[in-house]
Amino acid sequence: MTPAPVDAARPARPARPARPAAFLDRDGVLNIDTGYLHDPAELRLTTTAIEAVRLLNDAGYRVIVVTNQSGVARGLYTEQDVAALHAHMQAVFATAGARIDAFYYCPYHPDGIVAPFAREHEDRKPGAGMLLRAMRDWPTLAELSFLIGDKPSDMEAARRAGIAGISVPPDVADLASVVCRLLAERNDARPRCEEAARNGC
Repeated sequence: MTPAPVDAARPARPARPARPAAFLDRDGVLNIDTGYLHDPAELRLTTTAIEAVRLLNDAGYRVIVVTNQSGVARGLYTEQDVAALHAHMQAVFATAGARIDAFYYCPYHPDGIVAPFAREHEDRKPGAGMLLRAMRDWPTLAELSFLIGDKPSDMEAARRAGIAGISVPPDVADLASVVCRLLAERNDARPRCEEAARNGC
């Protein structure tokens, strides 16, 4: 008798339920944009980034970071550097009780010098590739989801992906207040919202 394949004996992994997602740009939104950030020691978070992510967690949103990282194509750092920084960020947030579910980054740029990455790519914002891939990986209620970013390319990526785009000023946005207002508009405000946002909901 032919033995059953090993995978056939394993219980099927339950499908992730569809949920709303908060897509966040990285540089200028979650952290100060110091230019081609890749060293964890140089990470500086924006003032209320951690509280903003906690608010989104409490409201039932998945939190997914989507970031252009042309420094890889330009030869300034490697994909391994990007992964290490993102692991560090995830740990910093987790230590403070805030969960980032996933990071997606685009290492491509047409002006790059590293051959595999020196080209246009649908993942690079304003393209919607990262957002659409994330929504496939993490079943997403698009009509309830949004992207917070600090550049026109973020807003265009959101438009192409069919989700709302919320623009904030780079580096100085009170992200918790922005999130608080968004949740209130969607009737997803939580008691902690009032204490998190400087100006209230």
